[in-house]
Amino acid sequence: MEIVPDTSVIVDGQVTTAIADDKFVGADVLVHEAVLGELEAQANDGRRTGADGLDELQSLRRLADAGDIDLEFAGERASPAERANAAAGAIDAAIRDLAGERDATLVTSDDVQRDVAAARGIDVTLLDPDPRGHDELAIEQFFDDQTMSVHLRVGAQPRAKRGSVGEMAYEPIADAESTEAELQRYAREIETAAAARADGFVEIDEPGMTIVQLGTDRIAIARPPFADGMEITAVRPIVETSLDDYAHADDLRERLQDGQRGVLIAGAPGAGKSTFAQAVATMLADAGHAVKTMEKPRDLQVDERISQYTALAGSMETTADALLMVRPDYTIYDEVRTTDDVEVFADMRLAGVGMIGVVHATRGVDALQRLIGRVELGLIPQVVDTVIYIEAGEVAQVYDVSTEVKVPKGLMEADLARPVVMVEDFETGEPAFEIYSFNRQVVTVPLDGAADESGVEGIAREQLTSEIRSIANGRVDVELQGPNSAVVYVEDRDISQVIGKNGDRIGAVEDRLGLEIDVRTFEDREDDAPTAPDAGSSGSADGPTAGRIVTPDVTSRHVIVPADDFAGETVEVRAGDEYLFTATVSRSGEVQVSRGSAIAEELERAIDRGRQVTIVPS
Repeated sequence: MEIVPDTSVIVDGQVTTAIADDKFVGADVLVHEAVLGELEAQANDGRRTGADGLDELQSLRRLADAGDIDLEFAGERASPAERANAAAGAIDAAIRDLAGERDATLVTSDDVQRDVAAARGIDVTLLDPDPRGHDELAIEQFFDDQTMSVHLRVGAQPRAKRGSVGEMAYEPIADAESTEAELQRYAREIETAAAARADGFVEIDEPGMTIVQLGTDRIAIARPPFADGMEITAVRPIVETSLDDYAHADDLRERLQDGQRGVLIAGAPGAGKSTFAQAVATMLADAGHAVKTMEKPRDLQVDERISQYTALAGSMETTADALLMVRPDYTIYDEVRTTDDVEVFADMRLAGVGMIGVVHATRGVDALQRLIGRVELGLIPQVVDTVIYIEAGEVAQVYDVSTEVKVPKGLMEADLARPVVMVEDFETGEPAFEIYSFNRQVVTVPLDGAADESGVEGIAREQLTSEIRSIANGRVDVELQGPNSAVVYVEDRDISQVIGKNGDRIGAVEDRLGLEIDVRTFEDREDDAPTAPDAGSSGSADGPTAGRIVTPDVTSRHVIVPADDFAGETVEVRAGDEYLFTATVSRSGEVQVSRGSAIAEELERAIDRGRQVTIVPS
């Protein structure tokens, strides 16, 4: 008996399994050279299918050496063009032709291959892709009811995240370190189960990374060269909730069912965003809405009424085009991260589809700031009108987002009216933030307590300081006297240059910033030394010891001020006893100033002169 196995049964290891079950014993096994070439190319690309297939061919060679079968390679290797067209059936056709020429039995686990071969009159045997069953996987031993994820890595102790939402502990779950052989065995079992089980599929299969969905489990298998060592991460949901388990359930239900909305569900990693999104999806489906999801990879746990879509042809934009044809009432967009994600989200929302996006953010307002620069400011409330911030598995904050044309709080001149994005507390209706364009940049100003000073004043002070520093050569100090007036102190030699002929130069600055500016010399102060900063003073300090001493790094493009302990905070940067500027520290714990700007030049002069640079919380 001669058999010609195709790629599907070789990759799955089913030929040796059938022989072990006394099927095909003593057969002449003909392997097409095109199969060997395809597997070699896949293995060189780091694909698990190539390595698995080559392992199976080695097993067949051992059986042949033992005399259990005869093994022969026949046909010609596939050309690069044929390998490129493998998905279109070029290699399958070559395998069928070999079976037909040799009057052999084609062995496959592919239904389409079986049907085509039968139509051509070729004898064909279809092997069950699940000959042994895969309901229980070896990796299951590491899970219990409190385990959210299992982390296995070659040469490291197995670890797991266990506990409840918001109270997870990352801890060892075994003493012995994982070996390469163990992880290879787990991976082969997982990948075989994904192909065999009705509830399993391969979500991503790229060189060095395979992501599998098995029922509720999402399993990522990383290999070199993508990872520096083989590792397996398996994640499963441990909490299933309904909307009624959360605060503001009735109000949120009414809001979402009132009409299509644009919603961002924000929170830190592990806070319970996806769990809440699943509860919202179920509530909407129960209310009779057509609900779809957009996910890559697909890992939301939703019921059968909700279709889950991934990137069509690798593009979420193409997925969105398809979804607009079926017009769902709501779409859950899991993991809105990149500019492309934001644009797709916005396009669907502006087309009238209710959109619910899941976003990583450490504050609710940070989720909205993801849209700044990616969506026109005035359109933000049309794209997102509700922000729900999740913390430790609870709804910690809900914001209502709208827009008004008004004078931002803290600015008094009528000609300063502009579109302002209003972010209000959903429960109390009190304004929490204003987002608007100020002097060609978009700013987010908090409105709670001392917000006027830390927001509007800080922005105005920084802008005014920058403007005057671009004119003056010496020291500059700014004191805001109120929401629309300021006093600027400069060196005596600079005052005429700052004021300009007939006050034209300072008048232009007043027009640009919407402030009344009084220019004085430092000698006009009662004390020539800068005073300590207070509610209306920007450039004074108690001296270098009042803040944290730092060493700025000057690169080709930026002056970088390290501020590790102040991530997300507003700080003043000083040189010696002189105030330089105010800035917000990035999440990575640094302040970057573009070289060539007035602020950067002042900072570089201070560094060149050996002056001590300090940062002080504003």
